[in-house]
Amino acid sequence: MSQNPLENNRVYLCGKVVTSLNFSHESFGEKFFTFKLEVPRLSQQKDILIVTVSDRLLINVNLEEGSSVEVIGQFRSYNNPSNVGNRLILTVFARDIKNVESIDPSKNINEIFLNGYVCKKPQYRTTPLGREITDILLAVNRLYGKSDYIPCIAWGRNARFASTFQIGDNIKIWGRVQSRDYQKKLEDGRVEIRTAYEVSIFKLERVEKGENAN
Repeated sequence: MSQNPLENNRVYLCGKVVTSLNFSHESFGEKFFTFKLEVPRLSQQKDILIVTVSDRLLINVNLEEGSSVEVIGQFRSYNNPSNVGNRLILTVFARDIKNVESIDPSKNINEIFLNGYVCKKPQYRTTPLGREITDILLAVNRLYGKSDYIPCIAWGRNARFASTFQIGDNIKIWGRVQSRDYQKKLEDGRVEIRTAYEVSIFKLERVEKGENAN
């Protein structure tokens, strides 16, 4: 894997701020906030993604609702301490952020690259219409010995290829970060609408042992 963990996980987004800033946490005197970013697709659908940003990046940046921003960072996972909702909290951790005048969905405004390891047996399935899908959980190394666990989805021939992966395989992935609403049936019989965040894969490759993965 790349010698620099910062290069294993790279995200670029351009979208519209759709919620106000909410305080997330403080670490060594640095305060972090979250907001939701709406990123349009060419299909007219939109991904609503959670972005985490340091107060030290907010100088001269307008994050009022409706403002347009460009975000460069990493897709990170955290355990959900409340045990309510998803087990993992997935957020785009901003390393740089700035305002932009406009958003053009015809350009690449949602891109991610991951270089990690398969940490769960890939799940291959087909839809009622025969479309092939494979779910992959990728462990991506981070600084200070930490890892992010990123759910990814491969489609079509990529899904068939991904179904052959084994736990521990080193994989490179290119795609986009997406949000997807789904229904979760609770123990008391109620149905709750939840949002899943994942990587939709455009391209992937298996890194062979001994290959230079940089």
